[in-house]
Amino acid sequence: MSDDTKPHLHTEIFTPGADEGDTADGRFAKWLNAEGIGFHDGTFDPEDIPRFLTAYREDQRVLWGVHDPAQPAEALGADHPVATYGTMVHPLNVGAGQIDAHQITAVTVRSSHRRNGILRSMMTRDLREAKEQGRPLAILTASEATIYGRFGFGCATFTQSVEVDVRERFEVVAPRTGTTTLVAKEHSVRLAEQIFARFQEATFGSVARQYAYPRRASGEWGRERPIEDRTVRMAVHYDAAGTPMGYVSYRFAGWETTPYTMKIVDLVAATPSAYLELWRYLGSLDLVQLITWDGARRDDPLPWALRDRRCYDVKGTEDVLWVRLLDVPTALGSRSYRGSGTIVLEVVDTLGLAGGSYILTVVDGVAQVEHVEAAAAPDATLTINALSSLYLGGVSASALAAAGALDAVADDAVELLDTLFGRSEEPYCITHF
Repeated sequence: MSDDTKPHLHTEIFTPGADEGDTADGRFAKWLNAEGIGFHDGTFDPEDIPRFLTAYREDQRVLWGVHDPAQPAEALGADHPVATYGTMVHPLNVGAGQIDAHQITAVTVRSSHRRNGILRSMMTRDLREAKEQGRPLAILTASEATIYGRFGFGCATFTQSVEVDVRERFEVVAPRTGTTTLVAKEHSVRLAEQIFARFQEATFGSVARQYAYPRRASGEWGRERPIEDRTVRMAVHYDAAGTPMGYVSYRFAGWETTPYTMKIVDLVAATPSAYLELWRYLGSLDLVQLITWDGARRDDPLPWALRDRRCYDVKGTEDVLWVRLLDVPTALGSRSYRGSGTIVLEVVDTLGLAGGSYILTVVDGVAQVEHVEAAAAPDATLTINALSSLYLGGVSASALAAAGALDAVADDAVELLDTLFGRSEEPYCITHF
């Protein structure tokens, strides 16, 4: 495919492992290294390419590379992409069930080729094709927050970075349940997969994980390379029936770091009791003074389970999942809601993919959505960005209205949206991609 903005550019779309070019110096390796340029990573070790290839094939990723043959002789060859883009599909928990979400990842454009419309060309084509393929929504995790709003994405889930002082004053006061113990590495990947599957089934807003996740959580893969990381350990919590319901993997920051700090690599708990027991375990580690974690919920119950909640310190909040609705009736109709009510929404979409008037009718938490001709008097008008942020309930309609992102004819329309889309717990996603 030629890029309309620059006739000499062309885009190659391929599935890793589908041809004979997936060698240590083939098309896949060049694509990986092009992505690495965009994220300032080092060149990939040739011996690691087969493991990455296995992972990408298991994830069923589709990779895009934009190539430019019109470069100086000293530049990287035309077989090295100047821009990368990748997609895959995993389930998203929306309460009433799980729907396949079109995931976008590995978006890079080399600095020499910016401002040429490359990203817009890839993104708009991909979103259009995903809609044609029947995907109700697209999702991504953003390295830069200013890029994706113009394509209709809105922030939908958030996590907190926390530090927990586990010295003498740390104590989880909830009653003890089950047992928590270190597990051998040969069992870690399987246990991580089983436990995350339970978490995924129970957690609104969660996205199923790609192949690399349980391997990094177990230490089978390291942070930078798919080789063993011997500094990672994993503990698993078993409930009273002996079922594994949670795990935490962690790495010591080193004796040169003070206070002595343990960093959580991954923490997944399928039940509230498993979550508290994993923290009880972490608080009992000898010689450790501080636990750090970047994946806590914003509505984390841990401080309320501590004898001294001042042990718990929030260091920052980050957006995780960005959502972009592509098929409003299917996406809204798949979600669970609170209460009952009917509201007419006018959705503005500058890309022309999902705009229009929709009647959302909810009866006892179950929705029906009808796409209608332009409504003469919609109850609320909002951009596709705002509706995508509202979709999982990570932001309230009231907040969007106060921010000018939602225009309602009456206060009761905003109140109804708050009721319908509200959740007793915030949406929670700890899958990055």
